[in-house]
Amino acid sequence: MSTPVQPQRDRGIGRGVSTLIPQSATDQAMAALTGLETVPVHVGLLQAAALLLEAAAQTAADESTKTAMAKTAGMLRSSM
Repeated sequence: MSTPVQPQRDRGIGRGVSTLIPQSATDQAMAALTGLETVPVHVGLLQAAALLLEAAAQTAADESTKTAMAKTAGMLRSSM
């Protein structure tokens, strides 16, 4: 009994990811500037996110994860 031939999909997998990453210096700069744009966010959303992160940080087993969650919650609170 022979095994079925699998299609050669792995050649095209990386192409989709590379299109998401800006290739030229100009495109990279534009992506960075886009990331700096301010957008309106309801303060309740920030409060909820901070509370959820603080609660999750208390039960996180990994110390680096716990630190990152607490720091992010602090940053959210300072942005309010």
